Amino acid sequence: MAERVNLEGLRYAHAVAETKSFSAAARAYGVTQPALSNGIAKLEERLGDRLFDRSPRGVTQTAFGARILPLIKQALVALDAITVEARRLTEPGAQKIRMGLSPLISSSLVTRAFSMVRDLPVPRDLVLREADMQELRDGLRAGRLDIILIPAVRAMPRFEHRVIDVEPVVVITPDPDVTAPLELEEAGAEQFILVPDTCGLTTFTAQLFQAHEMPLRTYPGEAASYQVLEDWTRLGLGSAMVPRSKLTSPDVPHRHLTDQGREVQISFEAVWSAESPLGADLVRLADGLAAARR
Repeated sequence: MAERVNLEGLRYAHAVAETKSFSAAARAYGVTQPALSNGIAKLEERLGDRLFDRSPRGVTQTAFGARILPLIKQALVALDAITVEARRLTEPGAQKIRMGLSPLISSSLVTRAFSMVRDLPVPRDLVLREADMQELRDGLRAGRLDIILIPAVRAMPRFEHRVIDVEPVVVITPDPDVTAPLELEEAGAEQFILVPDTCGLTTFTAQLFQAHEMPLRTYPGEAASYQVLEDWTRLGLGSAMVPRSKLTSPDVPHRHLTDQGREVQISFEAVWSAESPLGADLVRLADGLAAARR
């Protein structure tokens, strides 16, 4: 019988692909670097070619690895989903909804969600996880999350969607004396400070300018948080676009963003799988959140 691929080796290879470092991958798994290297070497021998090249400049994927490593990731996600779903189905008295949140989601929306899960036909606990967009999507696909609340900036085919909130967009400005609304056309002359493209805000900003066929002028650096956006704006490095709820205070100098006099808004959606065992409750939750915004 042919030797089977070792699951541990698959996990080691995926960790190296993610961290781009054998030593960092070993630390993440709590094993020695020789043990991890040996596990990957056995996997490569079983697969018939090398997955990685190592050089003084670091670790890179081989052409073979670039084809195989995405398949390894898919396999691990599927295996983890089996474990997660089995645990949930066999856990006695489990009454939880695991909700993933983009950092852009307002605290008022989360408060409404807590209230609504208590009013479900079977009251449930709400377990929150805040993460970047890709991690939330991966968690939903793998069954680690039941529902995610995210800005509606990228499609997720084959999942259920419901717009649950819309929020005005404001532009944080370095000039505290200018408070009049800022027309989108005028915003094309501004230089915008962006955050890393993980929470959905940068994607929204880029899509907004692209939809109006306007160039987006950006500061060459990136802020790590919405607080830093405010700090850097005060330094005069540029302006920043955020949902109104992300202002740390109403006193932060800002202007409402308008498009031909109409308020520019960002939409947020709930996304879940119709095949979830909690499907009926997730529909009630999403519908309730959507109704509460009207």
